[in-house]
Amino acid sequence: MPMNTDKLTKLPPIEVGYRIDPSLPVIPLAMQVSQAGCAAPHAHPRGQLIYASSGVMKVVCGGDIWIVPPSQAVWVPPQIEHEVYFPGEVSLCNLFIDPSASVDLPEVCTVFKVSPLLRELIVKAVQVGDSYVPGSPGYRLMMVVIDELCQAEQTELHLPMGRDERLLRVMEALLKDPGDRRDLNGFSLIAGASSRTLARLFVRETGLTFGVWRKRLLLQDAIDRLGKGQNVTSVALDLGYQSLSAFIEMFRQSLGASPGQYVRQNVG
Repeated sequence: MPMNTDKLTKLPPIEVGYRIDPSLPVIPLAMQVSQAGCAAPHAHPRGQLIYASSGVMKVVCGGDIWIVPPSQAVWVPPQIEHEVYFPGEVSLCNLFIDPSASVDLPEVCTVFKVSPLLRELIVKAVQVGDSYVPGSPGYRLMMVVIDELCQAEQTELHLPMGRDERLLRVMEALLKDPGDRRDLNGFSLIAGASSRTLARLFVRETGLTFGVWRKRLLLQDAIDRLGKGQNVTSVALDLGYQSLSAFIEMFRQSLGASPGQYVRQNVG
């Protein structure tokens, strides 16, 4: 899942993320971005919900990686360092949430599934902007947005990264070429560790077995490629699947829809 960030337009941190004002629990901001990304990892006092109503974005938070399609939104808590990249055309809605209003939201980076209700609330919040006062209809709308976020279903389709150098050698090789089908025995030489040691490291540092971690990587890369308009057959072959049906079945078991259905519902 390599991404050459040198070619992306550098975006500075958004100033409203640093604005503390409990009377404005949510400050919405809509943006159109194309082939852009954060100039550097950064953190701000307000929490940030990042929702791409069209297009796919890549989020790096706490060392972990998410590929986020329009069916999902990523929550970055206050003062958590993060980076966001938009490799294509993205219609973006940000909700910057004051620390006083985010106490019931997760304390770690989290991806929420965006229900139809939450999607409409986000769109309405952007229309209201920050031109509201406590007790007004706009203020009450923002509190409903926060309530809905607190109840939103979380997704675990993120890619936790390790810290051990031996483990990172394996992860970096797979990030460069997700279609590499070597097993842990095949990675032992470049890792400088036995397959048994690598298996233990995967579970200890990511909470996932090697097989589950690689499946998440493949799913993330597939979502990224499909979001860029690549056809299902070429994606399956690039990711090392010898048959299209095996790839479709893996995708369906993991996400509850075929790749074609997923694109129509979430990316197209």
